[in-house]
Amino acid sequence: MFALIQAMVPGLGKRAEIERIVHAYILAHPEILPEAMEKLRANEALKAEQAERDAQKALPASLGAVQKPYPGAEAGNPQGDVTVVAFMDYACGYCRASLPAIEELIAKDPGVRVVYREYPVLGPASIVAARWALAAAEQGKYIAFHSALYAEGPPSSESILAAAAKAGLDKALAEKAIESKAVKDEVTANHALGQKLAMSGTPSWVIGGTLYLDGAKDYEGLAAAVADARKK
Repeated sequence: MFALIQAMVPGLGKRAEIERIVHAYILAHPEILPEAMEKLRANEALKAEQAERDAQKALPASLGAVQKPYPGAEAGNPQGDVTVVAFMDYACGYCRASLPAIEELIAKDPGVRVVYREYPVLGPASIVAARWALAAAEQGKYIAFHSALYAEGPPSSESILAAAAKAGLDKALAEKAIESKAVKDEVTANHALGQKLAMSGTPSWVIGGTLYLDGAKDYEGLAAAVADARKK
């Protein structure tokens, strides 16, 4: 930016002088700020749309890995004709808001299989919670822990242990599992998949062969996406 202004206005060599001129112009013309912000938002939206298109093109090569659950981290019909993959973070309020919709979909559609991918992107506590969830999956208690932790609130040492107790986990086994290579590798692999598919937040979804990066979904939104998948 400074190089451009220097090229356009010969004689301006100092950064401070350029900043003074820009500052004075903005003060004299404050109406340009909303226009600049709108332009910035429009540019960011275009970039996001292009990233999503590129990710959708890349999805077929990764679909097998996306749809293959960590053993035990799934629900619904294992032989279902449509797989719904939910990338979630236990610190994410939008993920928590989507839980009733997922449960309703499973209850109403016997042909749906739901795969949960631990995608902790909101901090260290999310990573710890994700590893505990995978440890719960190894004990056949993933859904019990998953539901209990979301009910407890944001992940913390206290809420994780409370959820583990509610789910009936063997605490000693779980504490060993969360340090295992298999669990750590799963979280790393999920991060790699999410980044490859332009998932900048949670929840993100892969339903059938289609990527959805629009955040929380209600039952109607999930059911519509499943119906679309069945048409393809």
